[in-house]
Order: sequence, then structure tokens, then C-alpha cells
Amino acid sequence: MKKTVNVAIGGRSFILDEDAYNALSSYLDSFKSGIGQASRSEVMDELEMRIADLFKEKLMGREVVDIDIVRSVIAQLGMPDWQAENVSGSYTEPVNDSEPKAVRRLYRDMDHKMIGGVCSGLSLYLNIDVVIIRILFVIALIFGTAGFWIYIVLCIIAPAAKTATEKCEMRGIPATAENIRRFSENRKK
Repeated sequence: MKKTVNVAIGGRSFILDEDAYNALSSYLDSFKSGIGQASRSEVMDELEMRIADLFKEKLMGREVVDIDIVRSVIAQLGMPDWQAENVSGSYTEPVNDSEPKAVRRLYRDMDHKMIGGVCSGLSLYLNIDVVIIRILFVIALIFGTAGFWIYIVLCIIAPAAKTATEKCEMRGIPATAENIRRFSENRKK
């Protein structure tokens, strides 16, 4: 019989067995130690929300998060650059050899916007230079109103990328711990 612990991660409640709790606690403590004081709470909130999302995906009807789920989540998120050299093998060994899946989604890029962020978000989604997208919209606007209406529809349909996870999805890169930290710190600047 194992002890279980009720924890709140990313605003959600989970039940973890004792081994899983210790591994996750060690991971979060080591991650927190390398973050600057100014952005620590924001980065940790983003990371915890991502961990909570991954726990929900991996539970699939089960109630208790075990050590295997924690190991797979940590393997998927990875260790930040400053921890890569001095990792203790107890909780960071990958469970499988598959890379974290990078999902590419269309968002409005609010960091590099000129009007509504549609062109910069579309350029990241299509992996095309933003200048080309902007020129195409201006040409479509000059030769008719199609450019205006397409822009308005995309501005309504595409949500703004606000969280670090959404910024990773917009670029098509995996939402690893290091990427979450990078985009959370970029938001402060």
C-alpha cells in the first residue's frame, strides 16, 4: 500500500502517489532554482499549467498519478539548459524515445503585431516571412475589399497567443520547460 498526496497543480487538483510526488517536487524545485526572481512566479505558473494539461491527457480514467506518468511528463517537458549537465537520473530518464510532439496552431502574434497580429501569426503558422504576408494583404486590399474582410475574419477566428504554451504552438515547437521559460520571460520585456 502506498501513500497518496492531494496536490494542486496549475489550478487543478490531482492525487499523486508518494514516489510521483517526490519526483515532481524535485523537478519543480530544480527548475525554480534556475529562474530569475523577477519572472519566477509567472514561469512556474505556466509550467504548472502545462504539467496539469499533460497529467489530464495521460490519466485516461485513472485517479492517481503514478511515477510512470510523472516520468513521461518530465521526459516530454525536458530539463532546462542550466540543469542539463547536473541531472540526477531518478526522475529525468525518458520513458520512451519519442520526441515531444510539436503542434502548430494558428494564433494572432501579439508580440510582433502592427494592427491585430494576424499577419505575424499567419507568417509563423505558414513559416513565411511576415513582410510577404503583409504585402499580400495590402495588395488584396488595393485590388478589392477581400484583403480587409479576410483580415477581419482571421482577427475574429484566430485567438491571441497569450500564454507561453500558445506561443510555442504558434511556432510549431514543443512546449518544453525551456521553451515555456523563454517565452514567459520574453513577455516581461
